[in-house]
Amino acid sequence: MRVIIIGAGDVGYHVAETLCQDNDVFIIDKDEKACNRARELDVQVLQGNGADVKLLSRANVRETELVVAVTGIDEVNIVACMASKLLNPKLKTIARVSNPDYIDRPVSVRETVGINAMICPELSLASEINQILYIPEAIDVDSFVSGQVKMMELKVGKENPLVGKKLSDSALPDCCIMSAIIRDSELMIPHGDDVIQLNDRVVIVGKTEAVYETKKLFEEHERSSGKIAIVGGGDVGYYLIKLLYKANFKLTLIEVDKKRSEELAQELEKVLVINGDGTDINLMKEENIESMDAVVAVTDSDEKNLLCSLLAKRMGAKKVIARTDRPHYAELFEMVGVDVAMSPIQATVNEVLKFTMGIGIQSMVTIEEKAKILELIAKKGSKITNKKLKDVKFPKGAIVCAIVREDDVIIPDGNEKIIPGDKVVIFSLPSDLHEVEKLFG
Repeated sequence: MRVIIIGAGDVGYHVAETLCQDNDVFIIDKDEKACNRARELDVQVLQGNGADVKLLSRANVRETELVVAVTGIDEVNIVACMASKLLNPKLKTIARVSNPDYIDRPVSVRETVGINAMICPELSLASEINQILYIPEAIDVDSFVSGQVKMMELKVGKENPLVGKKLSDSALPDCCIMSAIIRDSELMIPHGDDVIQLNDRVVIVGKTEAVYETKKLFEEHERSSGKIAIVGGGDVGYYLIKLLYKANFKLTLIEVDKKRSEELAQELEKVLVINGDGTDINLMKEENIESMDAVVAVTDSDEKNLLCSLLAKRMGAKKVIARTDRPHYAELFEMVGVDVAMSPIQATVNEVLKFTMGIGIQSMVTIEEKAKILELIAKKGSKITNKKLKDVKFPKGAIVCAIVREDDVIIPDGNEKIIPGDKVVIFSLPSDLHEVEKLFG
């Protein structure tokens, strides 16, 4: 596919890095330094304003299939998509936006103004963190097929009854499957003889009720304080507070900018807003950080988020969650003691991949940069339909986790068939995505 990416900052660079191996990618950015960095990739680069019709014509937008506008300015992204659509009505467009005046959900369709997908990475990240905070045992949570299928990533603690057991002896509830085990930063697709070990992180997928039943095995019976501290009152912090606002949490927001603190204090009456630095040890002691169920560091600085998280963990906070704008850093954050590290950029990459793969992906999530979980609709005539799964040459690095047929959630065995119209949840390693694409294409 021919793709034009407008904006070569962290988001644009990461999108280009993901796409350039299998697509013809063209990057446009005004900043010379950003352009030079982009030239390190296997892409074509043009310096200038991505919303300029003449420049879009030079980039051959009329022969392009997808335009992704991800500069740091919402209005430029919107105008660039509109201009591209005027020049080529057949192409697909994706615009990144952050302003809550433009968007009220992580992904929105605005085809009336020429935008096929408008995505807010900050709101997407806030929504993911929100789900994790509601389920203290979870490291990651996502839903598929309108909530009928749930995915949870959970850590195996020392009191977990699964420790030392083979997967075949684990007696997980019906209607769910252990799709992956992450051990010492390595991800494996488990088999019946694999033994679950202390500190493993396991990915459970299945019928929502069954996954919630499974999470009881991972509960640590500590008394909850209901206290959550959020460090950083920018877009992510603001969206997260708004999502948590109606719940029965005791919320503290720490923001270093005085003017921003005053604005938030006036708007968020039920939240304790403190003007201060989340890396200030004395401030953290004064606010009893050790009593918090969770501390979430979502400032615009990776370094501050890491330092704040480690400080809170050292002081006794039960769970620490950190934002990193560099997706490759997430694993490093977790290696040094952060419970959960998340990047807002990954949501944009996943949305772009949905368009470039072209197999009707309804939703996609990334598991620690190591695997993908896809929700697909099986099409008539595709290679995977109307055959027993054991007779399908399925890639070794992918498994069918669930099939949803109308209101029934099926955890399939080898004798199950996928029929046209089924909604299918697939777990796949990145190296096997192309094979999955062939089966569903």
